[in-house]
Amino acid sequence: MTFLQGGSFVPSAITRSAWIAGLVVWLGGLAATGLSAQDKQLFGRVTFPLGDVQVQVAKTPDWAKAAMNHEMFVGDKVKTAEKSRCEITLNGGGKFRIGEKSEVLITEAKVTALKKDFGATVTRGQVWVAAKAAFGESKNVAVRTPTAVAAIRGTKYRAVAGEEESSVLVYEGKVDVNWAQAVDQSQGGQQGDSGGPIRLIQPQEVAPPTQVPGPYEVSLEDWITIVEGMQINVRADGKYHMFEFDQATDAGLDFVRWNKDLDTEQGE
Repeated sequence: MTFLQGGSFVPSAITRSAWIAGLVVWLGGLAATGLSAQDKQLFGRVTFPLGDVQVQVAKTPDWAKAAMNHEMFVGDKVKTAEKSRCEITLNGGGKFRIGEKSEVLITEAKVTALKKDFGATVTRGQVWVAAKAAFGESKNVAVRTPTAVAAIRGTKYRAVAGEEESSVLVYEGKVDVNWAQAVDQSQGGQQGDSGGPIRLIQPQEVAPPTQVPGPYEVSLEDWITIVEGMQINVRADGKYHMFEFDQATDAGLDFVRWNKDLDTEQGE
């Protein structure tokens, strides 16, 4: 630096250059941070972390304990340990609850006043979706497992993920289901566990079966719609079994009972 008479100083050319360069870097970082915050798509907030629940922010290696009201964005992950569960309240209303020993990747969250689309990939474990659409509103919550994809438009269902076989059970309304590999092929590539928006094709609606082919004799290659009281199991090779599940036995399952109690309390 260069001092003038009286003790004041004038920055040298080198000092000015360094200062300007630092300012540019700082402003660039600030702008980038602001842009990334704007680009984030809010899926929902953690409203009931029970036990050991951890979250991983998108593109970061570390897991951290999930706190109440933690915001979940597209690209984030959440996992639960044994005897642990997690409830996420969807942006704009609805519940997405995760069972024990589960792991979920958030893949989609597009929310407007009249249209709300959510997506998640369940790599292991099970989830419960309760997302009724308000009057005049379109709401779709798509869940991908290793072998199947399920999507709803304002209803209630449970999805159980398995590497070799996954299940979808409908408790209210209707659910569109397809073989995961068929969805990938229809969307022009292998989507895999990376997730991303799922484009639905007009499904074939299926009523509760009276006479159907034997279990796992037919491959699921197109979207079908199953209704309340039905379950579909989809294998990795696309073979599926669809039937009416025993609702009395199902209601005795701890995870199901917990969800139904919460839905009653919360008016879902």
